[in-house]
Amino acid sequence: MIGYNKLIQRLKVIKEMGYIKTHRTGNTGIGKTLEDFLGIEENNIPGPNATKIELKSARKDAISMLTLFTKSPLPPKVNSVLLERFGYESARKNKRKELHTTVNAREFNTLKGKPCFKIDIQKDGVNLVTIKGEIVGYWDKETLKNSFERKLPKLLYVKAETKGKGSNEEFWFNEAWLLSGFNFDNFVRLLNEGVILVDIRIGQYPDGRPHDHGTGFRLLPDKLDSCLTHRESIM
Repeated sequence: MIGYNKLIQRLKVIKEMGYIKTHRTGNTGIGKTLEDFLGIEENNIPGPNATKIELKSARKDAISMLTLFTKSPLPPKVNSVLLERFGYESARKNKRKELHTTVNAREFNTLKGKPCFKIDIQKDGVNLVTIKGEIVGYWDKETLKNSFERKLPKLLYVKAETKGKGSNEEFWFNEAWLLSGFNFDNFVRLLNEGVILVDIRIGQYPDGRPHDHGTGFRLLPDKLDSCLTHRESIM
């Protein structure tokens, strides 16, 4: 596994190379290309103080969302209730239910053609509420904090200019930040502003049990550093 100092050296060399052709077509091409040039097989590296660092990369003009972390709502087994009450027939026509919907804190979303869910922010956490004001799930402050810090205790965040499309896309990795320090107030502010969205993704096994595809807290990559309090420019 590559060490932190060696990785920073390689990043600076890559920056001087200018534009590099993608190694994979699509949204994941940027991460694959960077990891290949860094010579790493997994995006978890030892940090300068032995703390693991997550490596993430993003196009500076990205419009696709980045998942911060995934965490099912509480209480336990609430996914079964949500799927039963609000689920609909799977698009695969396999007679199973699914519930895939994006929720924000600014307005109620639409599900099956009607207003349905909204994120309601409280002092000690956030609730998932219906148009009738019913709390059908929640995430407490400590759960959110632990989920974020477990996934992203420290983050080496590399940004790239891009040109071209598809298999001809090229990246210039010319900016990198070391980020840490989850801040719940910032997190709540971004939820309030509609910058962070919640994707509920629940499926169903053949025996009827809910299949949690990972309820994700997501945002645009260029807003990622707003979630963290400590920012150190690497290059």
